[in-house]
Amino acid sequence: MEPKIELSKTRDFGEIIADSFLFIRQNIKPLLSCFFTFCGFFLLAAGVASIMQQIKMMDTLNNADGNFVQGNTGFRTSYGIETILSIVFALTGFIAIKVTILSFMALYKEKGNIAPTNEELWGYFKFYFFRIFGSAILNYLILIIGFIFCLIPGIYLYPILGLIFAIIIVENTSYGYAFNQSFRLIKENWWTIFGALFISGLIVFVCSTVVNMPFQVVNVWSVFFHKAKHVHLSMLSIIMGTIFKELAMVLYILPLVTLTICYFSLAEAKDATGLMGRINQIGTDSTDADTPAEEY
Repeated sequence: MEPKIELSKTRDFGEIIADSFLFIRQNIKPLLSCFFTFCGFFLLAAGVASIMQQIKMMDTLNNADGNFVQGNTGFRTSYGIETILSIVFALTGFIAIKVTILSFMALYKEKGNIAPTNEELWGYFKFYFFRIFGSAILNYLILIIGFIFCLIPGIYLYPILGLIFAIIIVENTSYGYAFNQSFRLIKENWWTIFGALFISGLIVFVCSTVVNMPFQVVNVWSVFFHKAKHVHLSMLSIIMGTIFKELAMVLYILPLVTLTICYFSLAEAKDATGLMGRINQIGTDSTDADTPAEEY
């Protein structure tokens, strides 16, 4: 039987990527179960809102007189409650995915390399959801400021801010501490972490593009090459494209697993947390599992 992957281990770039895929392969069933249990509602709600928004936009464009100004006016009025709901559920869905996967890995480590159940994960999910939500808002603001002043600061902050989420959940700490801890851990290892996150993100981007490309092609063809003057988007294409787009969100398990493995690798290299834990376990295990604990 293949041994379960140990998270607290120093890894180089190649080992981080390889162990990310290995972790997912070893825990694919509980990972998917937790993913759809805790993120399914947000994905479904975002999909429904997106379908409603696209249908409304299509009707608005079709009802336009063809005049450029009037068409643009109708286009602006098409952004109503459906668009707002689509954005809200998409953002909360991203947060739910982050909390679910990072909590899964934190519990996996805490339980001694055993996948947690949905019941165990629920406690982590409801405790960390709004903390990660607030942290994500702060991260986005910092990234926006970094990109406004110059592109390079934004790129530099990307892996550092990403680690904050893992630190908050694994170490159960505040945003301020996690912010400083992230800078300390990533020092002299920025390129390794950035490369691992970039590659995992690139894999997700390519796979998502391949999944959604057929539906995008159909929609573009319907808009620009249809014989009629009106926009004739296929209802089936809208619905199927949205469903596949939301299902493709499961691919984000990979970069989040990679992110957490990066954290454990850095923590082990800097603080030897896994080694110290094993040293502390010496002498604490019972030599006879059938012997009851002593009572005093």
